[in-house]
Amino acid sequence: MARKRIGEILVDLEYLSLEKLTEAIMDTMESGQRMGDYLIENNLVTEEQLYEALATQFDMRYVDLEEFEVSKDAMALIPESAARDNGIVPLDIDEGVLLVATSDPLNIHIADNLNFILSCPFETVLASATGIAELTQRAYGATEEQIDEMMGDLNADDIEARDLDLDDDNEDEDDAPVIKLAMMIIAEAVKQRASDIHIEPMDNRLRVRYRVDGVCREIDSPPKRLQKPLLSRFKIMSGMDIAEKRLPQDGRIKLNLVGKSIDLRVNSLPAVHGESIVLRILDKASISGGLGDTGMSDHDEQLFKKLIKRPNGIILVTGPTGSGKTTTLYAALNELNTPNRKIITAENPVEYYLSGINQAQVDESAGMTFARIIRSMLRQAPNIILIGEIRDMETAEIAVEASLTGHLVFSTLHTNDAPSAITRLTDIGIKPFLVASSIQAIIAQRLVRRLCPECKEATKLSPSMISALELKAENVANNTVYKPKGCNACEHKGYKGRLAIFEMLVMTAPIRKMAFAGATTIEIRKTAIASGMSPLLADGAQKVLTGLTTPEEVLKVARTKVT
Repeated sequence: MARKRIGEILVDLEYLSLEKLTEAIMDTMESGQRMGDYLIENNLVTEEQLYEALATQFDMRYVDLEEFEVSKDAMALIPESAARDNGIVPLDIDEGVLLVATSDPLNIHIADNLNFILSCPFETVLASATGIAELTQRAYGATEEQIDEMMGDLNADDIEARDLDLDDDNEDEDDAPVIKLAMMIIAEAVKQRASDIHIEPMDNRLRVRYRVDGVCREIDSPPKRLQKPLLSRFKIMSGMDIAEKRLPQDGRIKLNLVGKSIDLRVNSLPAVHGESIVLRILDKASISGGLGDTGMSDHDEQLFKKLIKRPNGIILVTGPTGSGKTTTLYAALNELNTPNRKIITAENPVEYYLSGINQAQVDESAGMTFARIIRSMLRQAPNIILIGEIRDMETAEIAVEASLTGHLVFSTLHTNDAPSAITRLTDIGIKPFLVASSIQAIIAQRLVRRLCPECKEATKLSPSMISALELKAENVANNTVYKPKGCNACEHKGYKGRLAIFEMLVMTAPIRKMAFAGATTIEIRKTAIASGMSPLLADGAQKVLTGLTTPEEVLKVARTKVT
């Protein structure tokens, strides 16, 4: 029985209209171009849709490799050279059968070669050529030719290093590709809006990942043999001691990339298979915006602006690492940074350099502790003080003392929500009456991914989501919410950028009395909500209803009920 033509299968799958197929047949008859190539080139179908149709045509199973990870047991059965030469990738072992992906259903030699290599049964499945190539690189690393091709896309004119000597005459010629590769990794991370670059040695490969919008994405990994020179290059660029491999180190890199000033904070950590290096990308543009850019609602923004205009007291921002606390504090300092105010900060480390603000960096080895810096800065008569983090009784006591002697103090604290900060300060050792009198407001926050405005799709909230967000069905009946879809603008992720959800507790008279009396967090929380505080979940739900994010994103960081 003759196989169905690929165009007919695409029409049956409703990936292509009959009219478009007729046009494609006429055009390919004139040009001699293959039907599949023509359809993809003219954006009539996607590569995945084409290969799904090919799988139907050749009676094979189709596998989408985008989120697939190769199992180590499967990799051990097929040598890297054999996988690359045959254009295949081993996927997994299921009940003793090895699953092998190919993009060429007509290659009859694959089965013969696998029978020669393997001593176990196998099944070949069909996957897109792009998927095979990307998964092969994730599994085995990029080849030298692929690295050269990637580095060839770098425009040297777009990259200028400051405080570095990348063109040092003493560099060995053999080091040049590694230098270019290091710069390519950084440049591509900036292009993809990554916040972190993770260089992670594994037992049989070197993994490179970018954190984009809070989610790690693995990229084409360099070969394992480049691990040592690449890690050394990053350590040289950041001013670390390349001979020290037993202790963690910190460093910093300053670059101009595509006309943008970029700072990178670098940390190395000795691990089992080699030093793991993380480069945090500090883009000044991310903290140059106003409070509204953080995701604060109009009501919260106006309230916060009033709070930071107070002459004294402590304003705390709480949340876990990576929740955007620094961005919120810097936005507040930008709002207050005028010639008639003196602002001093004590940070560990200084992440962004702010014009017009005196910034001091903690250096424990030199005796520059938070407490010592704060005592010194108080003698310089500042109006506003920022303390990077309150982590012990000594720092907390000095912060309280400063707030009670006419200074406005900003700081951060690691607590789950705003009311918990009051009891946390008491646990550190601050007397309840000092907590009650010094705190002006506490802001808790979390980051959620922002829906891509170009492709988000309208949908309805399910009853379970309405319940999880603690909404009332009658209040959301007329609201349209959105879900992610994916397009070129967001790299088919459905999300682009992040925004914060907030919980803002203002120290009203009733709450001050409760803090003074040593009330529990639950009691303070109930009173704060009754006084008008919008909890994290409620603020997140409001951002869902206005189409900025999704219920799943909010519930990941602000779930209050165990389901």
